[in-house]
Amino acid sequence: MDSPWWRGARGEWYVAAQLVLIAVVFFGPRTMPGLPIWPDPIVRTALCIGVVLGLTGIGLLLAGICKIGSRLTPLPCPKSDTRLIQSGPYRLVRHPMYFGGIMLAYGWALVVHGWLTLGYATVIVIFLDIKSRREERWLMEKFPEYRDYQKRVRKLIPFIH
Repeated sequence: MDSPWWRGARGEWYVAAQLVLIAVVFFGPRTMPGLPIWPDPIVRTALCIGVVLGLTGIGLLLAGICKIGSRLTPLPCPKSDTRLIQSGPYRLVRHPMYFGGIMLAYGWALVVHGWLTLGYATVIVIFLDIKSRREERWLMEKFPEYRDYQKRVRKLIPFIH
């Protein structure tokens, strides 16, 4: 028998924490007294880079969602009927939706010129690294070939991590 959702046996608490972090990135305070304002030349550049990062992140999120299709779950524990996907955006990075979310968070921070928002985006990177470690333990249990996939493809950030 499955345990109740509130026990978090399939990673429900990771999802709850992730939703809180996403809300903080988009709706939390962006700066605080004492932090410098962004100079005009940096504001324009940050805006352009932020828009590109944000749109690319959204594209990567959508590509990951489309590739998984009906097997998509917000929980880190894979569905019982899932299969290991190694094509499309999953050839670039093992967790393309997480990477897309990271890009979106940093893009948003640059668009709103938020020092604190940059910090929140960094917390999301750390959190998604922790969440993906748990998810990958479940994936290794389910798919013996996952270890080879780990050796070939980076986890969260292509060519880096």
